[in-house]
Amino acid sequence: MRVNEKYSTLPAEDRSVHIINICAIEDIGYLPSEGTLLNSLSVDPDAECKHGLYFRDGRRKVDYILVYHPKRPSGSRTLARRVQHSDAAPAARGARQDQPLPGKGSVGAVGSPEPPMDYHEDDKRFRREEYEGNLLEAGLELERDEDTKIHGVGFVKIHAPWNVLCREAEFLKLKMPTKKLYHINETRGLLKKINSVLQKITDPIQPKVAEHRPQTTKRLSYPFSREKQHLFDLSDKDSFFDSKTRSTIVYEILKRTTCTKAKYSMGQGEGRKKDSALLSKRRKCSKYGITSLLANGVYSAAYPLHDGDYEGENVDFNDRKLLYQEWASYGVFYKYQPIDLVRKYFGEKIGLYFAWLGVYTQMLIPASVVGIIVFLYGCATVDDNIPSMEMCDQRHNITMCPLCDKTCSYWKMSSACATARASHLFDNPATVFFSVFMALWAATFMEHWKRKQMRLRYHWDLTGFEEEEDHPRAEYEARVLEKSLRKESKSKEKRRHIPEESTNKWKQRVKTAMAGVKLTDKVKLTWRDRFPAYFTNLVSIVFMIAVTFAIVLGVIIYRISTAAALAMNSSPSVRSNIRVTVTATAVIINLVVIILLDEVYGCIARWLTKIEVPKTEKSFEERLIFKAFLLKFVNSYTPIFYVAFFKGRFVGRPGDYVYIFRSFRMEECAPGGCLMELCIQLSIIMLGKQLIQNNLFEIGIPKMKKFIRYLRLRRQSPSDHDEYVKRKQRYEVDYTLEPFAGLTPEYMEMIIQFGFVTLFVASFPLAPLFALLNNIIEIRLDAKKFITELRRPVAVRAKDIGIWYNILRGVGKLAVIINAFVISFTSDFIPRLVYLYMYSENGTMHGFVNHTLSSFNVSDFQNGTAPNDPLDLGYEVQICRYKDYREPPWSEHKYDISKDFWAVLAARLAFVIVFQNLVMFMSDFVDWVIPDIPKDISQQVHKEKVLMVELFMREEQGKQQLLDTWMEKDRQQDEPCNNHGPKACLDSPEYPGGAL
Repeated sequence: MRVNEKYSTLPAEDRSVHIINICAIEDIGYLPSEGTLLNSLSVDPDAECKHGLYFRDGRRKVDYILVYHPKRPSGSRTLARRVQHSDAAPAARGARQDQPLPGKGSVGAVGSPEPPMDYHEDDKRFRREEYEGNLLEAGLELERDEDTKIHGVGFVKIHAPWNVLCREAEFLKLKMPTKKLYHINETRGLLKKINSVLQKITDPIQPKVAEHRPQTTKRLSYPFSREKQHLFDLSDKDSFFDSKTRSTIVYEILKRTTCTKAKYSMGQGEGRKKDSALLSKRRKCSKYGITSLLANGVYSAAYPLHDGDYEGENVDFNDRKLLYQEWASYGVFYKYQPIDLVRKYFGEKIGLYFAWLGVYTQMLIPASVVGIIVFLYGCATVDDNIPSMEMCDQRHNITMCPLCDKTCSYWKMSSACATARASHLFDNPATVFFSVFMALWAATFMEHWKRKQMRLRYHWDLTGFEEEEDHPRAEYEARVLEKSLRKESKSKEKRRHIPEESTNKWKQRVKTAMAGVKLTDKVKLTWRDRFPAYFTNLVSIVFMIAVTFAIVLGVIIYRISTAAALAMNSSPSVRSNIRVTVTATAVIINLVVIILLDEVYGCIARWLTKIEVPKTEKSFEERLIFKAFLLKFVNSYTPIFYVAFFKGRFVGRPGDYVYIFRSFRMEECAPGGCLMELCIQLSIIMLGKQLIQNNLFEIGIPKMKKFIRYLRLRRQSPSDHDEYVKRKQRYEVDYTLEPFAGLTPEYMEMIIQFGFVTLFVASFPLAPLFALLNNIIEIRLDAKKFITELRRPVAVRAKDIGIWYNILRGVGKLAVIINAFVISFTSDFIPRLVYLYMYSENGTMHGFVNHTLSSFNVSDFQNGTAPNDPLDLGYEVQICRYKDYREPPWSEHKYDISKDFWAVLAARLAFVIVFQNLVMFMSDFVDWVIPDIPKDISQQVHKEKVLMVELFMREEQGKQQLLDTWMEKDRQQDEPCNNHGPKACLDSPEYPGGAL
């Protein structure tokens, strides 16, 4: 066994280092030699100034951190030592696996009594030792630190040397910049002048980072290859692979490094045998590295380090600090995001999220402007709106039927004047135009994002990137193992009943062992294995949707009963504001329930996805997104759907009302329609979710968790807490941050907001404006969270936003249909058109209100439903009016549906069909007209391919010329030998052997 080249055999007095105990060296697996020591072990005082970003030698950078909770081992073999591991020979692997990784730790007390054996903790320790030994064999360099400021926490620092980085970059096919520079095609003529003017105008709002400046040249990129290292600029190997790439490479090694052969010596006894069998089974479940080790608690955390501190006077300048100043600060809310720097620091997947969020926020600007114009149009024309003027005219003296049984009395239509005037702000002809505009806006936004995505893909060298199948998840491997063990036990039972010859027993055992090894490779989870999980998913989702409907029904009952209770109030002011009071309180209840159920549904969706046991992380994420979106979509929009399409549709008529549970009468819309109430409902829920759930929770909960951690640390070391905080290493500071939980919550809140902006925009034209204001804060809030509150995520390569794009397209298509129904069935736009062109005598809207009201004879009230105080208005009422299209009481078919109702219904359905198909066609036309790939990007991609071919052709030509030169020299050397004979050849000085 060869000794690692980092070790030497110089006398101890010649170096200021710690000598390793000979017994400890035997445990490690190295040959014991006198004075064996580690060159770089002496603590460099300057290394402490690097705040844990480097190993103790101050040269090797920490690329990844593994965190565990060290506990004293049950045996007395383990001896903690203050050494560090480097690259080691593969031959030493077997010896390494039976000892813990040496490092900075506490020395075990020699001769102390052996503590009670904790088999599970010992198993975790042995698995860590085996896993870290495998990492050493993979070429990584490790260093342990248990003497930390955080009590009971140990850290393993991981460094990837140059040869490992090169090897893994080639395996991962990472595109790296070559030495070849080429000029990017610039626009010419008028476009160049326009771009120049735009750059000067937008220069004050550009972030002050080098990556954001317009580039005229670009380095040709090519998948890294160790055989073609001469193509790449390797003058500075330390910066060739940036910290994001280094951590990605280390994480790939951590994922594929297995831990399946950890040895565990339990001694004798039945109890120990049972524990040994249990632990052996758990070890087998941990076939794939770090994911299963984290799930089983072998390690408590694994993360890459941040580049350094982001604030402070003496802080070295780094990308994290630059991002904090130019991206995560609220003072730069008006600036563009430094997307390239975000991608450089966090990776492509997170960079794409913030790029998408930036594009979405930019596109909200024109939508907000048009929405404000539509709203102002409604304000400007409210005094010219004839229907609302007729409702407010006291001279019409229209007496309306009671809104509830017994307790409610007759009322004047003019009392709903304010509601009618407010409804016109959102229910006017401009809202139809705005609905069409927003449908086209959604299609344009999707096309614009596709083009932006292609542009980013080119600049980030992802043009040829294809996602490979990920490693199976630990839970999937565990289920496969359980299935294989069941099959194996069944096969053993079958063989037990079959007699076998004694001479073939050994052969049978070998076959059984080989079958057991290959069993997990053959076994897969089928739909039969997952059927209970699928059935549970279906039942649970249906149940959760039913719960949402039940809560909405409960709120409806609350509205009806509260309206009846307020109607009995003696105060005229209370009775006059019944509708506003009931609506506002019901919406607030809905908002609280939505926020609470959102959190519950998120947890339920994760649990339902876990029991399905998806094979890969990508499959897990997509299934989780689908379930969470479905549940949260139903939860957020069900109250709005009720107001938009169901409220006031099934109320019946005076004398024959529809009741819920035979006690509660269905509520009806205001005389001006349900659109105003829909607007109130939409605005309160949208603004409430954004302010409370998105912003307050994102700010308050991390701050609260941070404060709790601060109190815990203060309680642990109250005396020297300030010194403790000052001396913490980088990996200790990052450990106290929140772990990164993925981008699903960030995307989800934006997709739900996108639904509020597009689905019911016909009823609330100001929705894009409120979304824009929220997103301006949201971008900086998310940026600050990623920079200051979260551990640094592992950079993940991605070429698009994945399943979220399909969800966006689906919401955009659904928005066209919903807005068509809102305009035709919720608003009075279609009834007004029908009256204007079919029933109006003078071609104006005069008489429209009277046309939409039906008459009712108060003598037809059912017993117990007539008002208790029929003289509340000061006179006896014979005929009251209600909003519906029915035959009058003096008709032969009194109170039946009139032909006007069917005419309006036909017009509404026709409008839905025409509107939907026209807008869909226009959206598809926009999709067809705008190319997915910008022309300049397609030209640059083609140019890169041509340049790459030319580069390799020149390289081949150079090799051929060099080969021809060598052959020509050999030919010239052979010519004297042929012309003058062998003697001349031997006497020639060019002859390698000279004269004999």
